[in-house]
Amino acid sequence: MKSARSEQEFQNILRRLGLALDASQIGVWEHDTKTDEVIWDLQMHRLYHTGRKQRRVAAGVWLNAIHPDDRARALADFDAATARKGAYSSEYRIVLPNGDIRYLRSRADSFEEDGNLTFIGAEWDVTADVLLNRELLQQKAIAEARAVALEASTRRIEYAAEHDYLTGLPNRRFFDRRLAELAGHPELEKLAILHIGLDRFKQVNDTAGHAVGDDVLKSCAQRIASAVPSNSFIARVSGDEFAVLITNFGSLEDLKNRAERLAQQLKQSIWHNDEVLRTGASIGVAAASGRNVANLLADSDIALHRAKRIGRGRVEIFSAQLKAELNNERRVGKQFARGLEKGEFIPYYQAQVDARTRRIVGMEVLARWRHPKRGLLLPGEFIKVAGSLGRLDDLDAAILKAALIDRQTWMGQGVHVPRVSVNVSAARLSDPLLIDELQHLGIEPNTLSFELLETIFLDDTEDDVFSNVAGLKAMGIDIEIDDFGSGHASIIGLVKLKPRRMKIDRQLVLPTTTSREQKRLLRSIIDIAKALNIEVVAEGVETLEHAKLLTRLGCDILQGYAIAYPAPAADMLARLREDQRSGLVAQC
Repeated sequence: MKSARSEQEFQNILRRLGLALDASQIGVWEHDTKTDEVIWDLQMHRLYHTGRKQRRVAAGVWLNAIHPDDRARALADFDAATARKGAYSSEYRIVLPNGDIRYLRSRADSFEEDGNLTFIGAEWDVTADVLLNRELLQQKAIAEARAVALEASTRRIEYAAEHDYLTGLPNRRFFDRRLAELAGHPELEKLAILHIGLDRFKQVNDTAGHAVGDDVLKSCAQRIASAVPSNSFIARVSGDEFAVLITNFGSLEDLKNRAERLAQQLKQSIWHNDEVLRTGASIGVAAASGRNVANLLADSDIALHRAKRIGRGRVEIFSAQLKAELNNERRVGKQFARGLEKGEFIPYYQAQVDARTRRIVGMEVLARWRHPKRGLLLPGEFIKVAGSLGRLDDLDAAILKAALIDRQTWMGQGVHVPRVSVNVSAARLSDPLLIDELQHLGIEPNTLSFELLETIFLDDTEDDVFSNVAGLKAMGIDIEIDDFGSGHASIIGLVKLKPRRMKIDRQLVLPTTTSREQKRLLRSIIDIAKALNIEVVAEGVETLEHAKLLTRLGCDILQGYAIAYPAPAADMLARLREDQRSGLVAQC
């Protein structure tokens, strides 16, 4: 021991044990296995808090101080070293008299003399190291758990950023990335996009609610996935639009057939509050080969736009001609918006005469575009563009305002102006601010008539339309049904709306001079109108023979090229002056 052995011997023991510690912190012990005699130095007593100084101690002092949970392992380590007559190494907890727990590390070497095996060893307190290591392990575990959680959270964020929350499909961002990847793929031969736009989806949302709309979207996603090849890439690219990437397909005709079958599968009937809501899909198809796929989504969108415009449930394939037509529409659309701002849209007037007296009793106001480069344009050049831009109501308002200014000017010059008829779009007729706007124009009663296209005059017309119609009648503005016979109006609808006049469509008028069946049909329509006290205007009167026949059949008013061509304001003013001198203008 320290007192019995020299310092050099003590250092040799430490070196043999592989220790390089401060000797003042190490307790040294010796154990004779034959006699079971144990010798401790003072530091050993300090480590175990025995409060003693004697060198010889009972073996039980060491064993009883070891923590009960570590005692068996400490004994097993010592017995194993004794059995192999080799080095001893162990680490365990001890319980101090005051109840504190410390961690000790013990190392010893064995010596055999005259058949006696003696261990000489050292012990030191490693509590700080153990607790530090434990804390480090805990922090490592926490850090690893946080890293795992962060990785999982990152995956969830990345997934959410590239997938639609409702259908679980990839979103537009993911679709664009996938398309870019395929564009750079050297082995890609052909690539196609089916751009799917749901029909009547807004009606489902507005009528049945967004919950039903969400179910429709999820159902459509499932139907699309089941109808396209398994290796297709499907995405929801906007609210009611999906896109499908198909690689290395067959012919373009096969692709169109597949799209048409898909359109059929996407037709759905939804019952809601005893009402059937129907949905379907229009599909635009675009295909490319090699690396020419960068604009494929834009091309398929052009084809979808065309399919929507032509009719619901259709499939259209992109072509250069389609793109040229769309570019032209966009160009005309910009020019249209500019033309409205600069007052380029002007009224033309076509006279309407009493069928019997041939006196002018009205004028229909027709829109013309005085284009700065292309000259005078007829409605066929711009009405569809106005509709696609949602500007038909603005066009109606501009033409009405110009016609009212013309009428006021003519009246100021002493000219008697008959009733003026102007067209009104569905959007304008359903505008809740329509009546307020008209009241600010100072319209005299019984001088103006609004012509409603029969295609917007339906039996299920919305309540706000009928509210505006009632307001128009209260202002002394007549209601006329335009193009009667070309749409869906019914007798019940006529009774409900109670128009002042209805204009029989020119396609029913033209054949009357050559077809008995058409003549009988026209007479029936006139009889129904008379029974409902509705005046009948025949438009499309091309010849004097037409005029005479329509008069005999009972038409009240005639309009057409046999009566007068549409004319600008100046020409119409001259015609009114001349007819007024001849007594052919009815007084308002």
